[in-house]
Amino acid sequence: MNIIITGTSRGIGFQLAQIFADKGHRVLALSRNSKPIDDLNNEHITAFPFDLSLDADLDRVTDFVKDEWNGKVHILINNAGALLNKPFADTTVADFEYIYKVNVFGVAEMTRRIIPFMPKSGHVVTISSMGGVQGSMKFPGLAAYSSSKGAVITLTELLAEEYKESGPSFNVLALGAVQTEMLEEAFPGFQAPVTPTEMANYIVDFAITGNKFYNGKMLQVSSTTP
Repeated sequence: MNIIITGTSRGIGFQLAQIFADKGHRVLALSRNSKPIDDLNNEHITAFPFDLSLDADLDRVTDFVKDEWNGKVHILINNAGALLNKPFADTTVADFEYIYKVNVFGVAEMTRRIIPFMPKSGHVVTISSMGGVQGSMKFPGLAAYSSSKGAVITLTELLAEEYKESGPSFNVLALGAVQTEMLEEAFPGFQAPVTPTEMANYIVDFAITGNKFYNGKMLQVSSTTP
């Protein structure tokens, strides 16, 4: 299968690219820093520097799909995300705009551009956070981040409805704490119960098979409550 993954320079995205490639799938790995993926020298992975907020970079992706993959994408994983941990009183409109530009607008535009290349059996998986789930435990300082993650949950439900006849399928995974560099930056010293590799293995299986059982659904992938 042909699989696009965003946010692949580290953490879960980096592991996703490797796992899919090791299974023999063709992967387009996209992140601002392509060096970690390039250093793998994996013949199944193509990587180039990519910024979700730049039209020229999005154009490069669609050109690649047309030229190299004969216009076919089977799975899109919207994994890239920006995090901000800052008291709300200090969070500016510019802060909100930056977080939403990556976590919401970037996800929406990437998805909009890739849908025409996907078959009915295709699967768009967006990575959200438990912080974006209504009724879940919330943390001070994450007003911009967690609200943006709530937005892509609703976006997923809307896209599934809009494309229910033609496909592809759309689902969103709200992840609990995973021991990534991003988590360490936001909450220094916090120890998560799940490693990036463990979570990536789960996401790979879900991306390949989950659309047989779910469409327009938000799944809470967390070992803690609420």
